[in-house]
Amino acid sequence: MKRSDSVSPERETKVVKTEEKDRDRVEKRREKKRSRSRDRDKKRSRSPDRKERKRSRSRERKRSRSRDRDRKRSRSRERRDKKRARSRSPHRSSKSSRDKKDVKKDPEDEEQDKAKKEPLSLEELLARRKAEEEALSKPKFLSKEDRAALALKRRQEQVAQQRQVQEEERKKRMDFIHQGQKSMVTDRMPPGRYQSLEQRHAVSADDSYERERRERRERRERGERGERGERGERGDEEPEGGERSKVREEKDKEKEINAIKERYLGIIKKKRRVRRLNDRKFVFDWAADEDTSVDYNPIYKEKHCVQMFGRGHIAGIDLKAQIKDQSKFYGELMEQRRTKEEKDQEIKRLNKVKEKEQKQKWDDRHWTQKSQEEMIERDWRIFREDYSITTKGGRIPNPLRTWKEASLTDEIDNIIKDLGYKEPTPIQRQAIPIGLQNRDIIGVAETGSGKTLAFLIPLLIWIESLPKIVRNEDADQGPYAIILAPTRELAQQIEEETLKFGRKLGIRTVAVIGGLSREDQGFKLRMGCEIVIATPGRLIDVLENRYLVLNQCTYLVMDEADRMIDMGFEPDVQKILEYLPVTNQKPDTEEAEDVEKLKANFATKRKYRQTVMFTATMPPQVERLARSYLRRPAVVYIGSYGKPTERTQQVVYLVKEGEKKNKLKHILNSGIEPPIIIFVNQKKGCDVLARSLEKMGFNACTLHGGKGQEQREFALNNLKQGAKDILVATDVAGRGIDIQDVSMVINYDMSKNIEDYTHRIGRTGRAGKSGKAVTFLTSSDGPVMYDLKQTIMDSPVSTCPPELANHPDAQHKPGTVLTKKRREETIFA
Repeated sequence: MKRSDSVSPERETKVVKTEEKDRDRVEKRREKKRSRSRDRDKKRSRSPDRKERKRSRSRERKRSRSRDRDRKRSRSRERRDKKRARSRSPHRSSKSSRDKKDVKKDPEDEEQDKAKKEPLSLEELLARRKAEEEALSKPKFLSKEDRAALALKRRQEQVAQQRQVQEEERKKRMDFIHQGQKSMVTDRMPPGRYQSLEQRHAVSADDSYERERRERRERRERGERGERGERGERGDEEPEGGERSKVREEKDKEKEINAIKERYLGIIKKKRRVRRLNDRKFVFDWAADEDTSVDYNPIYKEKHCVQMFGRGHIAGIDLKAQIKDQSKFYGELMEQRRTKEEKDQEIKRLNKVKEKEQKQKWDDRHWTQKSQEEMIERDWRIFREDYSITTKGGRIPNPLRTWKEASLTDEIDNIIKDLGYKEPTPIQRQAIPIGLQNRDIIGVAETGSGKTLAFLIPLLIWIESLPKIVRNEDADQGPYAIILAPTRELAQQIEEETLKFGRKLGIRTVAVIGGLSREDQGFKLRMGCEIVIATPGRLIDVLENRYLVLNQCTYLVMDEADRMIDMGFEPDVQKILEYLPVTNQKPDTEEAEDVEKLKANFATKRKYRQTVMFTATMPPQVERLARSYLRRPAVVYIGSYGKPTERTQQVVYLVKEGEKKNKLKHILNSGIEPPIIIFVNQKKGCDVLARSLEKMGFNACTLHGGKGQEQREFALNNLKQGAKDILVATDVAGRGIDIQDVSMVINYDMSKNIEDYTHRIGRTGRAGKSGKAVTFLTSSDGPVMYDLKQTIMDSPVSTCPPELANHPDAQHKPGTVLTKKRREETIFA
């Protein structure tokens, strides 16, 4: 049978009736609420105006009638619409109703319904649960929107939970406060004043506090009035108010008298200074009239006298003339009283004073006007101050004034003259006399100060003192001296300087450095040599492969020791020192400072091992190395060690990374004479910048650790000979390399620490000449800004730009914890 889609009219009437009943029920409830509200309003209102009440009631009745009317109309309209809908399809609706009545269920459907009503078995329940667990165990991949919705829901739950906790805490706190207030109100209220607890709780805590304070003040005033009345009756004392008024009047009179004195008599009462807690401990505050110093200005010292009459002075009296006459009178009087013997004695005394003054004047001559024998301790002190020489470490000999006073051999003296070294540098003046005494030395001096010659001359003098026959016999025992350098370029530079002396003196020198054939170097070493100049890595390689032994090595030099430590060569240096013989070590006693014993030992073949360390800065690692391997060393500081030379002007530009190239082009086009060195931090950046400069039309070459030894030497020679104008290099060229007359150093990339910056700018301003160093700073160079600012401020020829001086990173050292001073703290009450 087919089921009809239409609804029967009986069903429709039932639905309409139920809807009407629901509406009537809702209307009755609303009417009840309105009546209750009217009753409430009647109770609340106590107005005697009945007419107004009647009017309001009539208005309410009218409104209710109009509502009923509208309701009936709407119901009738609905009925009409329904009847019309039924009249359109009566057969269909009746047929459908009939069909519904006649519909009978099939037996199969009845059996299914009965089966559905039966409860599930245990196996079915277990199977269903297993299926649910499997569905849950499978990973469910959520979309981005689902994940966002879950996160939002989770966050809302957390916020709701936090709010709930805060609300509970607030409720507990408020309940506690209300309980305290209620207990205070109930305790402080007089009995019988409030009849019920509700009335007591209605009184606020603030009103009770105010009332209590007012009552207390009234009681105190009543007591004071009673006491004053009693005193007045007894006649013992005057009332307290009278005493106060008298004291006030006396104070006012005193103030008035002081004001009159200050105004008309000029009496200024000094206020006593009260030192607060945060003020300075010592306050040097005095008046101008308390100054007891003598005026050096002759205008104030010899004040002008007022000219009036007579001889042009006050009342015709000349004070200077009077003093002169008095001294003349007393002088003649003393002359008459003296005997001839006394006069002769006075003449002798005056002659002695004159001779003493002349001798003092002769002794006070500058050290340049004296011979070495006439120099006294004061002259040597002035000499050291003139050349900024500072020494420590026991009995240190006096420095050299000229090459003639150094007691050098004729051959070495002639070579020095041929090379054009007119005067020794400060480090040479002090280090050479110490080296000739066979003492260990730590030399701390700025870059380009002539340290190479300071350790070479004592070594050459000792080797030259040995017979040539002895040197030829002992050729297979290894070199007499080893000079360690951190980089190949510095080692080659030391070799060049040594060969200038060695060729003429017959002293053989071999450089053992990386980048060249080890076999060739080994062959040269087997042929015999007196001096080996090496880098630590290659020297260890040669020693381990038995190309070299150090059986008679008695002179060890570590040049640029701080750079060696920074490059990680400390273990290598210690390993090299273990290869040295221990039989010739100095005793760690007073004998290591005894000049006579050391000089006697210096003239022998088996002299004590002498260790010399030169550096531009003195970090803790270098100090540790020196303590381990040097015996009673003499320390020589030249100038401000660890700081750049005072002849180099330092200029800083704060730029962005993209503006560097344009700024560099502008500086190079400003007419600077070559050679110029530009420093960068990375090898790749070095090559890129050099290519960019070539495109701009500049003649540039590169030097960095990625280049081979031949390429490095070729680049350096091109710059020295003038074939290239600009050298773009990394920190490989920052230490020890001596290129004459470098006009400018440009730090295209700022170094990572201030020590490397010091060595970089030390490539210019060498050998007493002036130079210029330009640095490009970016926002990423914050850790170095503080030290750079201090370095520039210490330089007498440089000015710190305000951008660097006021930069936040330049105000304090990185890593320092800033604490506010007490007066800078803000206290929130």
